[in-house]
Amino acid sequence: MNNATTLPDQKKVGMVSLGCPKALVDSERILTRLRADGYAMSSDYAGADVVLVNTCGFLDSAKEESLAAIGEAIAENGRVIVTGCMGEEADAIRAAHPQVLAVTGAHQYEQVVEAVHEYAPPSQGPYVDLVPQPGVRRQRSEEASDIADIKLTPRHYSYLKISEGCNHSCAFCIIPDLRGKLVSRRVDAVLREAEKLVAAGTKELLVISQDTSAYGVDTRHEPREWKGREVRAHMTDLARELGQLRTPAGETPWVRLHYVYPYPHVDAVVPLMADGLLTPYLDIPFQHAAPSVLRRMKRPANEAKVLERLKNWRAICPEIAIRSSFVVGFPGETEADFAYLLEWLEEAQLDRVGAFRFEPVAGAKANDLPDQVPEALKEERYARLMEVTERISAAKLQAKIGRRLPVIIDEVGAPDEDGDIGATGRSQADAPEIDGSVFFRNVPSSLSAGDFVTAEIEDADAHDLFGFVPANE
Repeated sequence: MNNATTLPDQKKVGMVSLGCPKALVDSERILTRLRADGYAMSSDYAGADVVLVNTCGFLDSAKEESLAAIGEAIAENGRVIVTGCMGEEADAIRAAHPQVLAVTGAHQYEQVVEAVHEYAPPSQGPYVDLVPQPGVRRQRSEEASDIADIKLTPRHYSYLKISEGCNHSCAFCIIPDLRGKLVSRRVDAVLREAEKLVAAGTKELLVISQDTSAYGVDTRHEPREWKGREVRAHMTDLARELGQLRTPAGETPWVRLHYVYPYPHVDAVVPLMADGLLTPYLDIPFQHAAPSVLRRMKRPANEAKVLERLKNWRAICPEIAIRSSFVVGFPGETEADFAYLLEWLEEAQLDRVGAFRFEPVAGAKANDLPDQVPEALKEERYARLMEVTERISAAKLQAKIGRRLPVIIDEVGAPDEDGDIGATGRSQADAPEIDGSVFFRNVPSSLSAGDFVTAEIEDADAHDLFGFVPANE
């Protein structure tokens, strides 16, 4: 995590990061600021002068996980500062764990840094490998402070957060209450960060936000100068510029778009995928398909139009993979609504699907809706939906047997007793942590994490592919 030389008196900070990739980016930025202020990073509880717990508060189950993580950090270290989405509920945190030193909310970088300074004051000394030097605070501009020098992901892929907050008012969600309305980053700052990441070894950029399609709406798509030309703060323009990046070896990094609402202008990014500038992958949070459920969720009810657009996207870019997530058991969901969803999924033939049973969360409007669905029925519907989506996934992966696909390597194993080396990677249809993998039974000894290879697929199951690297590759 940190290659800086640690002096004996240098204070160390531990970090537990929970929740979504957007929170992970927050953790990276917090640690980057702290390192600039003279702190070292600790990989365990015992070596830390203070432990930060970046919490998730999206669902009640996530809050329980966050409280458990805080309790573990207190038991193992005793000096704990809490931040993140659940930090908005400071009273609940202090009621469960009165020993916590400080509690700050989501995206409150300054308050977190100040709390660390208060409870573990930075040591003074000539830490020559730190920029800026201790005692010289980092410039607090968006361009300087919103770029992380510390990564909590593997070296070969990075999350690129382009905005904060959300303008939607979905009945089941409290993200706008936790993180506020949409605030887009300057497009030149985003591109500068992306360029820096790729130059440092990132082979895959995962573009994230609460609503990637809405990027720049709050700034009226304000243009900025980049490489001698004006670029708008707009998803299409940003995607096109990201597609121009090249690694030091001249490779085209994968650029993967997450949390994309299917607004009409999304159509313009699909040709960029067909041209090889973007990874042919869209993560779209459909949540449901039945019009009556979508209305109660306060989401657009245009499922028929979406099906037509999926067909058009696949005609333009046959390799495009569509991932989505769905909520079952939303208040008022009837058997007819659920059957509609299953029929829609059969027609949509999505490549990757995640599902969640509806779960009340404090402050969400959906909690007060009538006709709450019994837990047993949620479980039954969840099982039926997963059966359908796994069958679709299995058929799609079976169709890839015998094909050669581009793959990025995530991990290379040690040789077995026969000297064979296995590896795990991902195809362009697979995002890290949430989708499937490509498992190799043998790979060249020179292969490393982050390498691009061509995989010949020889087998598949409902989620993963199995293959090998052809000898002539």
